[in-house]
Amino acid sequence: MLYRKLGKTNFNISEISLGTWQVGGKWGSGFNDKTADELINTAIDNGVNFIDTADVYENGLSETAVGRVVRSRSERIYVATKCGRQINPHVNNGYQPKVLQKFVEDSLKRTGLETLDLIQLHCPPTEVYYRPEIFEMFDRLKDQGKILNLGVSVEKVEEALKAIEYSNVTTVQIIFNLFRQRPSQLFFSEAKKKDIGIIARVPLASGLLTGKFDAKTTFDAQDHRNFNRNGDAFDKGETFSGIDYELGLKAVEELKALFPETANLAPIALQWILSFNEISCIIPGASKESHILSNLSVYDLPKLSSEKISEMNKIYEKYIKQDVHHLW
Repeated sequence: MLYRKLGKTNFNISEISLGTWQVGGKWGSGFNDKTADELINTAIDNGVNFIDTADVYENGLSETAVGRVVRSRSERIYVATKCGRQINPHVNNGYQPKVLQKFVEDSLKRTGLETLDLIQLHCPPTEVYYRPEIFEMFDRLKDQGKILNLGVSVEKVEEALKAIEYSNVTTVQIIFNLFRQRPSQLFFSEAKKKDIGIIARVPLASGLLTGKFDAKTTFDAQDHRNFNRNGDAFDKGETFSGIDYELGLKAVEELKALFPETANLAPIALQWILSFNEISCIIPGASKESHILSNLSVYDLPKLSSEKISEMNKIYEKYIKQDVHHLW
């Protein structure tokens, strides 16, 4: 495992970290504590020291599992969670300092931790980023010893740029992968100026970039890759990075042709992300141990050449850019 600095938090974290949206089992399967514990322990055993969760993942069960495992380990494991998505309806007016403070305190209870290393606003409506009182509240939580750092998880580059205007924002979690390249333009350079840690989420475009899906692949009824392709439940960009599934399959076929000797494209897709020095870490999810080991196999491959990276980018230009680049 290799490690990078998480911006001005000064945490030295694993390049390949762990996202826990589905850590208790595959999408729609319910939450299995035993599975969650095994996956989190496997990640830590292999050098992962940064774990990302959220209060809404399986109604708090993900946070509980993360806290349970982290407390049982002797290593220094950094825990990041998120708050805000419990607000229903999820609108600007629902974001109030007292509401968010209660969410943070509830997360502390579920994890059993004395302090949260990183609390992140969880993809709030764009208007929230223009309300200083929301961001100021987290300074009080820091003074109280409840959190060490504030970050944001965003949908749009506009939101990321606005968030880092607040001096207490230390990290931005943003969708970034071969099929979602816009953040690497203006946002990356501005984040670097302010020493902002960048956490790449949805790095495999909901599994599309593994190369394991085809036109016959089916997804369970409770899997967002089945019900949210058009943004019916939440932001469309969360599912397959917002691109049309069939179009994505065409792009992946060309990607496979670039790497004919590789059955699993996941580590190549992760290598592409790591080629950007501005990235602090990637948080791929996992619902079974083989997913974690697949993600970590990035270190078993030769480094991507600049020529290969250029060819990968041409696939984005050909199939993806015109449809999604301007949207997020």
